[in-house]
Amino acid sequence: MADLVVGADGGNSKTDLVLADTGGRLLAWVRGIGTRPHADGMAVTAGQLADLTRRGLSEAGLPETTSIAVGAYFLANVDVPADEQEALLRLSRLDVAERTLVRNDTLAILRAGAPEGWGVAVVSGAGINAVGVHPGGRSARFLSLGDITGDWGGGMGVARAAMGAAVRAGDGRGPATVLREVLPGHFGLPSVETVALAVSAGEIPAMELPALAPLVFAAADDGDAVAREIVTRLGDEIVTMVTALLRRLDLLGTPTPVVLGGGTLQNDQILLHDHIRRRLGEEAPLARPQVLDVPPVAGAACEALMEARAPQAAWFSLREALAGTRPPPPTRGEARSCPAG
Repeated sequence: MADLVVGADGGNSKTDLVLADTGGRLLAWVRGIGTRPHADGMAVTAGQLADLTRRGLSEAGLPETTSIAVGAYFLANVDVPADEQEALLRLSRLDVAERTLVRNDTLAILRAGAPEGWGVAVVSGAGINAVGVHPGGRSARFLSLGDITGDWGGGMGVARAAMGAAVRAGDGRGPATVLREVLPGHFGLPSVETVALAVSAGEIPAMELPALAPLVFAAADDGDAVAREIVTRLGDEIVTMVTALLRRLDLLGTPTPVVLGGGTLQNDQILLHDHIRRRLGEEAPLARPQVLDVPPVAGAACEALMEARAPQAAWFSLREALAGTRPPPPTRGEARSCPAG
């Protein structure tokens, strides 16, 4: 009988978890709230992940006590070795799997998209981060604690910039933009000012703001100059992160895969993608950017399969299943790589 494995990709706004067997069969794909140990505490975060793991077993029609051979948890906001060790300890105590791995979520992007097992990966979901892995195994990444460590981007950065620009357009500090009209409608409110007041008062949770990002991208596509400036700013920040990692790893002179993943990158944003490719062509001409063509959780699942010594065919089978399966609906309230196919 094939062993079971779990792969989890925990982002700021949601966590995807897949249950599969070592033959590459996708048994369940469930979604929970994001991993925010900096706000919720690591004990709470580990408990939520254990609950999500049990939900995966239940959705597969298996008892919640069914043994899992390997659990690979790639988590946002687990950014330093001490965080990884604490998360690993707490998950191990909860018996989520016989063998448990904990990594930062940026590595799920790299595992899923770079068949060579090294390169640079950028995750731009609700937040933003990046990691680089040298062919020799050494790695580099960013502290990624938000404004205090110089970070900007992801859906949250785009949404906040858009809200600010829309307010400034109304009070005379900034140029006119269609964002004043399109943003408040998402929340059913009459103006961006009322949205800002509701967020400030806690009536709209701040973590709901990244949902505005698609409206900003659409306005940019329609030619709104302010929205286009925000989108190109995101592209510039991504290029800055990539080139910094390439420089730190002495890879600027080496053809290097650059995998772009996360909700604000895995989309049809031609303006954003073209801007990134053009800027990388100027700053790092040997970089080979590609947009990830599977959900990032595929990288975590593939890592679990590799740890379980599953055959290579299982990697391809599971990757294909994840690429062709609709993700579960959102839940409210809440240097190796697999072949890229």
